[in-house]
Amino acid sequence: MNPTPPRIAIIGAGPGGLTCARVLQRRGVPVTVFDRDASADARPQGGTLDLHLTTGQAALHAAGLHDEFTALARPEGQQMRLLDHAGTVLFAHHPAPDEHARPEIDRGQLRRLLLRSLAPETVRWGHYLRTLHPLGDGRHRAEFDGGHTETFDLVIGADGAWSRVRPLLSDATPHYSGVTFVEFGLDDVDNRHPELARLVGDGSMMAPFANRALIAQRNSNGHIRGYAAFRGSEDWTLDAGVRMADTEAVRAVLLDTFAGWDEGLLALLRENDGGFLNRPLFALPVPHTWTHTPGLTLLGDAAHLMTPFSGMGANLAMLDGAELAEALAGHDGRDSALRAYEAAMLPRSAEAAEGAARGLANAIAPDAPQGSLRHVRRMAEQAERTGQEGP
Repeated sequence: MNPTPPRIAIIGAGPGGLTCARVLQRRGVPVTVFDRDASADARPQGGTLDLHLTTGQAALHAAGLHDEFTALARPEGQQMRLLDHAGTVLFAHHPAPDEHARPEIDRGQLRRLLLRSLAPETVRWGHYLRTLHPLGDGRHRAEFDGGHTETFDLVIGADGAWSRVRPLLSDATPHYSGVTFVEFGLDDVDNRHPELARLVGDGSMMAPFANRALIAQRNSNGHIRGYAAFRGSEDWTLDAGVRMADTEAVRAVLLDTFAGWDEGLLALLRENDGGFLNRPLFALPVPHTWTHTPGLTLLGDAAHLMTPFSGMGANLAMLDGAELAEALAGHDGRDSALRAYEAAMLPRSAEAAEGAARGLANAIAPDAPQGSLRHVRRMAEQAERTGQEGP
């Protein structure tokens, strides 16, 4: 008789969790994904992602979805410009016609691609994990909001920065990095904001200076998503006496924070459509490790939350998911599969998190933009030598 397949739960329907579910199903392993959102479209999914050849794209190959990704991706989004606060272009990268090292895709597009690849009813929406109860032999009883409970042989925490699975493995909690992003957006930029469309170009633009930066990225459908970044208190709105809902008051504080900058750059803050969103940056300690525990593991931000200055967060989450799924499908025992996965993932993520910390220190720094300029030049030189990924 065939043995009963293990009951596997993935907590969190982000890129990493969905990639893991897709690869498991592709290998004939049943899995259920639980997510706290009421539906797939319950909230915006954020901006754009550059998926790297050896991480995010490798995961999509394992998922059998790379061709579909290529049809949606924007290779022109690899364009990158570094400016100073006076608007002078210090560095520019223009991708070659055949360059596909880091094409961009909107987060929402990527999520829909992954969701559509799964068997019907794989994702159970509106399931917020309250707690896990160990039952022995690696089994855990999951208790969800509303009192619903289910028992699983393996629970994979893909539930992000404030993971409900992580506390069973680690005492670590995310700490405030000292840097806040204030998000803004501009719509139909080629028609309504043509000068800003030219400023940002087809990819991304960053202007760092003296512990501050203005960052903008082209998304699909003529949208630009931007961030005003600065060092300061996590409670900067309280210190400034403003509420995030008061768009004009927040705008005034930001314009004062970036006073003296080029007016073309400040137009990002003057002309944004809609309001502002507060995005303080958090990170887990580096390295973040845990003692192997049967029946539990983590991937993505739950395992290695880092600031976005490595460009590796979603890429690593997807690679985590693909490699974990392949390990589970390819090993005789779940425990040996988890050990093999964690042995590869933990050092890899520590290296990336260290890089993210350095990137943050270089970009939002007293001597900026010098650190960022050194970084992009070093990456460009390395790409020229190796013929691989550019800035």
